[in-house]
Amino acid sequence: MLFRTQRIPSLFTKIRCMSNIPENSVYGGPKPQNPNQRVTLTHLRQKHKKGEPITVVTAYDYPSAVHLDTAGIDVCLVGDSAAMVVHGHDTTLPINLDEMLVHCRAVARGAKTPLLVGDLPFGSYESSSNQVRFMFGVVGFMFGDGGSFAYEQAVDTAVRILKEGGMDAIKLEGGSPSRITAAKAIVEAGIAVMGHVGLTPQAISVLGGFRPQGKNVASAVKVVETALALQEVGCFSVVLECVPPVVAAAATSALRIPTIGIGAGPFCSGQGVVYAYMILVLIEPWALTSLSGAISSWVTGRLNIDQYPLRGNFTDPVEVFYKVLVYHDLLGMLQHPHHAKVTPKFCKQYACVGDVINKALSDYKEEVMNGSFPGPAHTPYKITDTEVNKFANELQKLGLDKAAAVVAEKINTSSNSKD
Repeated sequence: MLFRTQRIPSLFTKIRCMSNIPENSVYGGPKPQNPNQRVTLTHLRQKHKKGEPITVVTAYDYPSAVHLDTAGIDVCLVGDSAAMVVHGHDTTLPINLDEMLVHCRAVARGAKTPLLVGDLPFGSYESSSNQVRFMFGVVGFMFGDGGSFAYEQAVDTAVRILKEGGMDAIKLEGGSPSRITAAKAIVEAGIAVMGHVGLTPQAISVLGGFRPQGKNVASAVKVVETALALQEVGCFSVVLECVPPVVAAAATSALRIPTIGIGAGPFCSGQGVVYAYMILVLIEPWALTSLSGAISSWVTGRLNIDQYPLRGNFTDPVEVFYKVLVYHDLLGMLQHPHHAKVTPKFCKQYACVGDVINKALSDYKEEVMNGSFPGPAHTPYKITDTEVNKFANELQKLGLDKAAAVVAEKINTSSNSKD
């Protein structure tokens, strides 16, 4: 009897602990691939097959993720561009894996519908341990094959992006043989990979800065060949960044997988933009005035003795706390149940910036779907007619007749428009 008395409370305690926390709050991996809830690779393939444009926007935190979710964006990319637009660096190189994981987790909490893709930051997938390098050399010498050992860091980083960051897939930059082999190793580990060619910001040391690619025949051919190589190792999509539209059109025609253009013209399978840049581009002038006005209004009111009489020394911590409002609350950044739950009653909302952002994202999606974005004003990168002709010839030599025909069509269209 004593034995039973001792065991029953223990059993009840275990049952209560096990059932107290919902499963979805402790599961740290990618969200369930439910076609009715979250965009999947199958969904993207179906859109690509039907010729429907794919929308991609970056996000770095919970508020931006909620905005993307509300707008119905297909793919949410947690980009290493956070180094520049969030952390204030001049390049994407300084951000590290732990910092990226913080951004990934915040986005995963806010975006319930888009496919979530996390960037592998610079320095997190290029090397391996000395022991593995030694094994690679020995095995390669003995058997002529040991390449898979050299990419343990790439696979480990990709696994962390999914398990700890809550992402559905990863993106890596570049098309060198080592990067392509790393992509292959990650795919073979069971992780979906998005490639990235053209301007690859992580390689600015080699490129000589943020320079567009594909502006001569050699560079244009390299863009297409690299994209094909990434497709062959299993990438589900390829980003084409800062290349002339005719080069993007050729790559899109040559590939069986979707291309996502970032400054690559209107002929890609979909379009991608950086959240912070897009809001500044699409936001109306009155909204910018409203934003600065909201902050100015609060600051003026904060210092208005009649409205907010100062008691005692202004440097008193109590007085300083009395004059502080949360940035997101002050500007009305979010119209979301979670935000309503955590917004204090004492906060006055000086603007509805969240509504403006939602409208901007909706406008962006609509313009991508109807083909009006990107237009000529947002397609700045060119290649000369002479180089285009050479490019078409090189594509034919490579056996890419369909891509060569697309290039020839663009040449004729361009000539007719000039006439």
